[in-house]
Amino acid sequence: MDPSRLMALVRFGWYRLMAVFGHCTGQFNIGYMYAKGYGVPQDVDKAVTWYLKAAEQGDVHAQSNLALMYVKGQGVEQDDAQAVRWYRLAADQGSTNAQCNLAFMYLHGRGVDEDPAQAAHWYRLAADLENPSAQCNLGVLHANGNGVPQDVVLAYMWSELAAAQGYELARENRDRFAKGMTAAQIEEGRRLAREWTPGVDADAQPAPVTP
Repeated sequence: MDPSRLMALVRFGWYRLMAVFGHCTGQFNIGYMYAKGYGVPQDVDKAVTWYLKAAEQGDVHAQSNLALMYVKGQGVEQDDAQAVRWYRLAADQGSTNAQCNLAFMYLHGRGVDEDPAQAAHWYRLAADLENPSAQCNLGVLHANGNGVPQDVVLAYMWSELAAAQGYELARENRDRFAKGMTAAQIEEGRRLAREWTPGVDADAQPAPVTP
């Protein structure tokens, strides 16, 4: 037997034992292995079953993956509202990927009413925790005045921060924004990026209330 397959089977057996005793990490990993077909035949229905067990116990990774299954309609009927529910639970626990995905759902009105201010809120939370995708998207929102006041300096700052992490789209956005900025505005954006420190800022909370 291929050594990698043997190792996958050993891991599956260990995770299965953990899951039997109700350990959410074991439940999540079984779900993940079924979802990807690692060590076992791929089975999205079983993946959802195990993700759900772990998600209901508060496992943030299971909540995010279960949300994605609802987005794609894999192992469950496609349901954006359910995806939003599980993304929100993971986002409330500080998952920056879930925060970005929840922001996307608000930005495009999937499973919720379209609400750019809510999208900006969730992108901001993830951006303050150094998620480059969130920083890039927040830069675009500021550039367009979508859900936040239009501010090309902040658009440059957030794009600069994401670009510094190697996020290519952010670098392209930053350079594009710079073409319409004065030298003083660019320098201010760079200064803000240099002085920025990670961490959730007070003005990023609470979430805006939708009437």
